[in-house]
Amino acid sequence: MRNKITIVGAGNVGATAAHWLAERELGDIVLVDVPQTEGMPAGKGLDMTEAGPVVGYDTRVTGVTDYGETANSDLVVITAGVARKPGMTREDLIGTNQKIITDVVDKIMAKSPNTILIVVTNPLDTMTYLAKQVSGFPRERVVGQAGVLDSARMRTFIAMELGVSVENTHAFVLGGHGDEMVPLPRYSTVAGVPITDLLPPDRVEAIVERTRKGGGEIVSLLKTGSAYYAPGAAVAQMVEAILKDKKLILPCSAYLQGEYGLKDICFGVPVKLGQNGVEEIIEINLTPEERSALEKSVELIRSTMIHLS
Repeated sequence: MRNKITIVGAGNVGATAAHWLAERELGDIVLVDVPQTEGMPAGKGLDMTEAGPVVGYDTRVTGVTDYGETANSDLVVITAGVARKPGMTREDLIGTNQKIITDVVDKIMAKSPNTILIVVTNPLDTMTYLAKQVSGFPRERVVGQAGVLDSARMRTFIAMELGVSVENTHAFVLGGHGDEMVPLPRYSTVAGVPITDLLPPDRVEAIVERTRKGGGEIVSLLKTGSAYYAPGAAVAQMVEAILKDKKLILPCSAYLQGEYGLKDICFGVPVKLGQNGVEEIIEINLTPEERSALEKSVELIRSTMIHLS
């Protein structure tokens, strides 16, 4: 029996995630959007399904505007929400997206009470926290897609700087999915060698800063929305890790219960993803400077959490 993957939100991020997932043949996909979109999700789903004979996959992508088809989903990805526009921070989205996340989680719970949730909606860490609170799911079954994307951006910039394959790069980003995220250069490597041994401090800092501003850079270029190719690919990597029980260690937003000295917050940390969702939270040693940067990221997330009602 095939896995069933539901993606809530058939906009750019949701549809692109569906596309990456269809090619990986991880399961059949239900693409859901609001009734006002009428045939849009159905059209995108049919279009992706019809690409199967050309590309060579048998995935069925079904687009709908109600939650009936989502019943008994093994995994649900939530991308629904308002995207950033130029000049906006992720935190500016909290009021509108809180209502959307609450409504979506309620409907998903009614149809798939045993599913695993992956949250993509911004502000990411706060919306992941909200999804956990609304669902009442154990923390293993609610995870936010943050550091996977941020680390991919950092890996891209490292590869560009050094003229090497991205496959040789590894990057480590902690903290909230926002401008106060905490890239860790001494844990970021090329073929196992820390970038701090390969680049002068000013170039390392330039990579760190560009990583922090990576989403905003794309928003300013697009002018009509936010990134979707890389976020969609990051979602697909997380889904694959869970459905294939890969035990893959990735930086994700997870609910903390004392790890890193933090409680009652969703925060970007390295986790082990497997069939149960977040199977382990991995703690690493931080320098005083890294700890200070982490605390700034915590403060930003908590400042948005107080607006949840």
